[in-house]
Amino acid sequence: PATAVVTINTNPTGPLHVGHCRGAIFGDILANLLSFVGNKVVKEYYINDYGNQINQFVKSVYFRILELKNNISFPENQDLYPGDYVVDIAKKILNKNQILNFDNYNLIFNDLKNLSINEAMNLIKNDLKTLGIIHDNFVSENYIVNQKLVEKSLDILKDRGYVYEGILEKPKGNDVDDWEPRKQILFKSTKFGDDTDRALKKSDGSWTYFANDVAYHLNKIERKFDLLINVLGADHAGYLKRQASCVAALSENKQQIISKVCQLVKLFKSGNQLKMSKRAGDFITASDLINEVGKDSVRFMMIYRSNDSQLDFDFDLVTDQSKENPVFYVQYAHARICSLFKKNKYELTSENQLNLSLLNQEIEIDIIKKISEWPKCLELSAYHLEPHRVPFYLYELASLFHAYWNSGNENDNLKILNENKPDLQFARLFLIKKMQIVIKTGLDILNVTAPVEM
Repeated sequence: PATAVVTINTNPTGPLHVGHCRGAIFGDILANLLSFVGNKVVKEYYINDYGNQINQFVKSVYFRILELKNNISFPENQDLYPGDYVVDIAKKILNKNQILNFDNYNLIFNDLKNLSINEAMNLIKNDLKTLGIIHDNFVSENYIVNQKLVEKSLDILKDRGYVYEGILEKPKGNDVDDWEPRKQILFKSTKFGDDTDRALKKSDGSWTYFANDVAYHLNKIERKFDLLINVLGADHAGYLKRQASCVAALSENKQQIISKVCQLVKLFKSGNQLKMSKRAGDFITASDLINEVGKDSVRFMMIYRSNDSQLDFDFDLVTDQSKENPVFYVQYAHARICSLFKKNKYELTSENQLNLSLLNQEIEIDIIKKISEWPKCLELSAYHLEPHRVPFYLYELASLFHAYWNSGNENDNLKILNENKPDLQFARLFLIKKMQIVIKTGLDILNVTAPVEM
């Protein structure tokens, strides 16, 4: 068994939106799966509370405070966060900190930054809790920088000959944001398979986001995890090689890093796509999603596609009580099985009278085969870090159960409950009890409810 840390990260600039939601659920279920098959797993949340986006968020809160206190209009600035939640954060800060003087932004900045991040993290933690996600650790990027871990990690890389001063070639395509034709402190990322070496310091003397990322990975390496798993959003897909390079250099290839990128989520309602923009203040939060369709539907459907694929989340589908709605169909199978045991007079306490040779119908043999695939499904899901295999499997098993149930409605000889044939009934109840155990176990890994009635 390995020890793994599964990390998700976001900027603490407001509540979780739908894109974060997919990554958070993916990371949570992946951690559950790895733990279930015997690994020691830590669920970690990396708070990106350092850098320009945080500064813009704090400035947004500040302007909302001025608006509330002094009736000064909120400026029309594309870089600010205009969402209503920023107003709520400003109100809370004002109510809790009446002795603070908000007249001078520069003097109040550090206090306001801490207060703003704290309120944003309260929103995020509340959203995570509503999604059924509890993290073992929260690690702050600001803490990493203040503890001089960036300097420590770069000293290690320098000692090993992986840091030099040079001028980067201008990158092709759109990746030119942090490029400029000047001498910079660079990490020899290409030595470990990256496309280009990576800048560690900006022209203003502050560390790049990547330098802070290197320090955070050193922090994880020093905690002796065998496997570092990063769950990234689609906008961070370009970070895979540079993160792998820094872990290889810092751990001397002793520790493994795997980054899983979660592609975008598109929301549909009544056949129309819902448009979102966090910066415009027009976005759908995780709590909006849960209020609309419930935690179980959100968790199940967010993991029902491979993380590599774009996910279309259809509100109409996930509230539909039909075979087309996978979460309903799986939960309904579990509830139907429970209903059979309520009606059944026989207790499955003894297996002495069990005669499995009576289970000779084609559908019964298909079910037995499917149940036998469950251990392999878990093994492969964990090995390949592909938790979407679990809900896929559960849907297939549930489909077999519903077919079995329906065949009994059409043909009395195929009824699961048949008191005239107690041995056959016992064998069939034994079979569906095994189905119930598998469905319940799978739903537990997904942290989705296994209802006893619906």
